[in-house]
Amino acid sequence: MALDEALLDWHSKGEIGPVLRFYEWEPATLSIGYFQSVEKEINMAAVKQQGLGFVRRPTGGRGVLHEHELTYSVIVSEDYPDMPETVTEAYRVISGGLLEGFRKLGLEASFSVPSELVSEQLKRPSSGVCFDTSSWYELVVEGKKVAGSAQTRQKGVILQHGAILLSLDEDKLVSLFKFESDEIREQVRKSLPDKAVAIDRLSEREITVEECSLAFAQGFEIALEMELVPFTLTPERLAIVEDIEQRKYANDAWTYRK
Repeated sequence: MALDEALLDWHSKGEIGPVLRFYEWEPATLSIGYFQSVEKEINMAAVKQQGLGFVRRPTGGRGVLHEHELTYSVIVSEDYPDMPETVTEAYRVISGGLLEGFRKLGLEASFSVPSELVSEQLKRPSSGVCFDTSSWYELVVEGKKVAGSAQTRQKGVILQHGAILLSLDEDKLVSLFKFESDEIREQVRKSLPDKAVAIDRLSEREITVEECSLAFAQGFEIALEMELVPFTLTPERLAIVEDIEQRKYANDAWTYRK
């Protein structure tokens, strides 16, 4: 999270160009959205019992278990050529890279376009679980969410990042959240397979993280009409990232704020 923030800052100053990044998490980590309440929504006893990391994202959205998945982030200026002004339409443009990436993997994904009823439900989510509902222009296969994304805009720059599911453990995911009753918890757990699906249940062959990274990198090159070149952090820039980490994302004042 600290690196995403640093990349956004450097891009806003014109020090670097747009960025596409893929990463995994060690240890497996539950990330929560900027606006979520730890006290009301998260079962911290389960998070600690299972040895998971825990972090609050700078973006909105709901809780994501980063395990058996590939996380991507896109950092790009709001005035990037043909980038729409509205958040929803910017999702459509940036998530086009995911759409093309799934096609590269031989999976026919599409954008979710919620009905009016679902749009109203998104304003009042029944749980803190990201993959419980598909929002505008998130990726679905056979009507089931396969990638969840979140976005923030700061300093004239868009940061969109999200999780591409390689595998999904519904029981483990649901155990990390609080619910009004055990009955509601069980309803969410049982309904998740109808709402979300992982790549390992869509493909007859095993698709590796490395294969995914390559496919989605090519997908973003197609969708955003860009050519990707490697970028390596200097020791000086790495020190800046570590400073942001200690001051913010590893700080309980940020993580557990009301």
